[in-house]
Amino acid sequence: MSARFITLEGIEGVGKTTQASVVADELRALGHDVLLTREPGGSALGERVRAVLLDKTLPAMAPMTELLLVFAARAEHLDKVIRPALAAGRWVICDRFTDATYAYQGGGRGLPLNAIEQLEALVQAGLQPDLTLLFDAPVAIALSRARARGEGDRFEAERVEFFARIRDTYLARAGAAPLRVRILDASPDVDSVSAQLRRLLREICA
Repeated sequence: MSARFITLEGIEGVGKTTQASVVADELRALGHDVLLTREPGGSALGERVRAVLLDKTLPAMAPMTELLLVFAARAEHLDKVIRPALAAGRWVICDRFTDATYAYQGGGRGLPLNAIEQLEALVQAGLQPDLTLLFDAPVAIALSRARARGEGDRFEAERVEFFARIRDTYLARAGAAPLRVRILDASPDVDSVSAQLRRLLREICA
């Protein structure tokens, strides 16, 4: 099978980052050459931008500033990491991508979707994930897990309503693209979610 681009999405506390390693390990076991990366970040410059975006000691930034920083990091990530890996025949697994921008900056911050669409077209030039794994759990469950980890970043400090809007946006995008976005129930324990994930990957990526 040709190289594929797989993204993982979900609000804080759904275990998405933990499961990204499961995805990579399972695909390697299926014989694929895999690159695991993340957003914001993924490149040297992108990781610097990530640090700014997550730093809650900085003064509050304008939502549009946040959006432009996200896409600046994404442009560098695509140029330096994602496109070269796909061109080399590798499978790219990315912890968050543009669905997160629609969910966080669109749904969460309330920025107009047409602004996100214009930046998406400019930066991505048509590149879309082949498969998106959306890890979904009720906001109360997810946030209790996230906050149990200790002091969080700038996003984790947001109010419950912020994450409710994000979750709603994720689910709406999944409903609009059911062939691309697969929803996994992230409410159970980590091992149960991993087992659910492995079954899905063997079904569609073998």
